[in-house]
Amino acid sequence: MNDNWNRIHAVIKWAGMTTNFFAHYIGLSCGENLYQIKRGNNGISKDVAERVVNKFPDINKAWLLTGEGSMFANDASSASQIPFYNVDVESALREESLGEPTFNMFIPQIKKCDLAMIYNGHAMGKTTPAGTILFLKKSAIDAIIPGGEYVVLSTNFTTLRKIRKTRGSDMLTLVAGDRKSFDDIEIAKSEILSLYHVVGKLTVNN
Repeated sequence: MNDNWNRIHAVIKWAGMTTNFFAHYIGLSCGENLYQIKRGNNGISKDVAERVVNKFPDINKAWLLTGEGSMFANDASSASQIPFYNVDVESALREESLGEPTFNMFIPQIKKCDLAMIYNGHAMGKTTPAGTILFLKKSAIDAIIPGGEYVVLSTNFTTLRKIRKTRGSDMLTLVAGDRKSFDDIEIAKSEILSLYHVVGKLTVNN
C-alpha cells in the first residue's frame, strides 16, 4: 500500500474535492504532482505539505509527512465540515427531522456553521437571489445582530429577512431586500420558534 497517497487521498476525500481541483486549490499548477505520489514515484514533500496545511489548517502537518499522530491538528475530525441539505430552507426547516445531509461541504472561510440549505425565495432581491446556498448558525433571540440576515421560524411562517430591533419593545421588524415588492413584517419576539443567522452565502452565477 502507498501510505503517502493514502494520507493525501484522505485529505482530498475529507475536503470533498477531486484530485485535480484539490491540486489547483492548494496552488499546484496541475494534478500530476499528486498522481506521482499516487504511483509511488514521489513522497509527500515539505512544500506540498505546507501548501495543504496553509489551505486546511485543521490538518496535522506532521501526520501528513510521516503518518504519525492524528490526521487533525486539534483532533477535530468534524472541523469545518458543513452538512448540506439540498432542500429549500423556508420549507425544510419546519420539518421535525431533516434526515441525513445530501453531503458535507468544506468552506475554510466559514466557521461555526450548523448547516447549509438552498434559498429559493425572492424577498431578498439581488442581495440573496433565488438559488443561493445559505450557511446557517442557530441563534438565540437575545443575540440578534441588528441588520443581519436571519431565517426566522415563527408560529405562522418561515422567512429569510434582515432583522431590525425596536428599542424598548418586544417587537422586531423583518425587512426584505426587495422592499418594492415585499412589505416589512412586524413580529413579537414571543412568536419566534427558532432563529438561524446567515453566516455565509454561496451564489452561483449562471
